[in-house]
Amino acid sequence: MNSLEGQFLVAMPDMADERFVESVILVVGHGAEGAMGLVVNHELANLRFADILDELDLGDPDAIIRLPDSIRERAVMRGGPVEKGRGFVLHSGDYHSGNTYTVTEDIGLTATLDILKAMAFGPAPRSALFALGCCGWSPGQLENEIGANGWLTIPFSRELLFDVPVEERYDRALESLHITRASLSSEAGHG
Repeated sequence: MNSLEGQFLVAMPDMADERFVESVILVVGHGAEGAMGLVVNHELANLRFADILDELDLGDPDAIIRLPDSIRERAVMRGGPVEKGRGFVLHSGDYHSGNTYTVTEDIGLTATLDILKAMAFGPAPRSALFALGCCGWSPGQLENEIGANGWLTIPFSRELLFDVPVEERYDRALESLHITRASLSSEAGHG
């Protein structure tokens, strides 16, 4: 199978693993050593970006309080069940640090505190999504799950990642394949 890096995985409606029900995952790495991705459509309830800044002591508390609501209230995504305490930021290519991994020509992944400070106090990337945790697959595991009709794959879409409201991303991902939840079954063919 060709690398799925930079593509989305969309959980089939009958996904058996409750951790991934109705998930849309951006694959950020895929090769002989396995795969890694981030769920991009499930927010962590009762946790906002300002809480993370405060918890990590990434700014003067008064400065954090004065941040615009658009920054303070930014959602924190549930990136996956692996390394739940570790933060990952998917961001537009206009931000790059020595610690940024290039996922696609337009998207980087940074997992260091410098990106969180930039998102809060500037210079911030044009677009960013912050997640706690990630998804991981051992060698061959993702390929087997796709072969067993666990996942659909769709090409990367900047709009789906950053512009579509979080609660609409699953249905929009399905729509990009011209299908709906109702038209899918566990007997679907392989694409």
